[in-house]
Amino acid sequence: MTAKTPAVLILLGPPGAGKGTQARMLEEKYGLVQLSTGDMLRAAVAAGTDAGKAAKAVMEAGNLVSDEIVINILRDRLTQDDCRKGVILDGFPRTTVQAEALDTLLAESGQKINAAVSLEVEDAAMVTRISGRYTCGTCGEGYHDTFKQPAKDGVCDKCGGTEFKRRADDNAETVASRLEAYHAQTAPLIAYYKGKGRLECIDAMGDIDAIAANLNAIVDKATA
Repeated sequence: MTAKTPAVLILLGPPGAGKGTQARMLEEKYGLVQLSTGDMLRAAVAAGTDAGKAAKAVMEAGNLVSDEIVINILRDRLTQDDCRKGVILDGFPRTTVQAEALDTLLAESGQKINAAVSLEVEDAAMVTRISGRYTCGTCGEGYHDTFKQPAKDGVCDKCGGTEFKRRADDNAETVASRLEAYHAQTAPLIAYYKGKGRLECIDAMGDIDAIAANLNAIVDKATA
């Protein structure tokens, strides 16, 4: 990585597009850190940071955590040592208001969005892709009944774990509504980053390694 400031990449894509798999590969290749909103919230609450305490109070009251709190949690997270090479944002921003707030946050430290990468998929194929996926219960490595099974049945290739899990909502009944919500929510973000000249699109229907190669080329260019 030759960027003078830490790289900031955004992965956009509907459920099942492969964001998690590709993010883990980018982590290993470039030393980037995948940041998901949920993980950051839980960690901040557990650590008892000011932003974490604010988030905990809101969640305990049964309300949604505000954009301001999420931004404050992200601000704290970006200062941690493991983010010095850069980060991959997964699940944030979700709206143009959040995208604008993120731009403002990054500007504070002279950073910017290097690239917003949209993993393009066919909705009809997502039912098969999502309903067949599962992860290692130990390390989180992703697998699929059809496309990516462990080399040894029942044993994780990455850590040797033998416990696997599936998400309860990874079924055909919920996929359609999740895809509909994604498109409605993300379409404005696509336009936003295209207008900023930061949007890159990848056909994510092919082989995992081919998708990774295309993504690596974008990262190399964006961080040069």
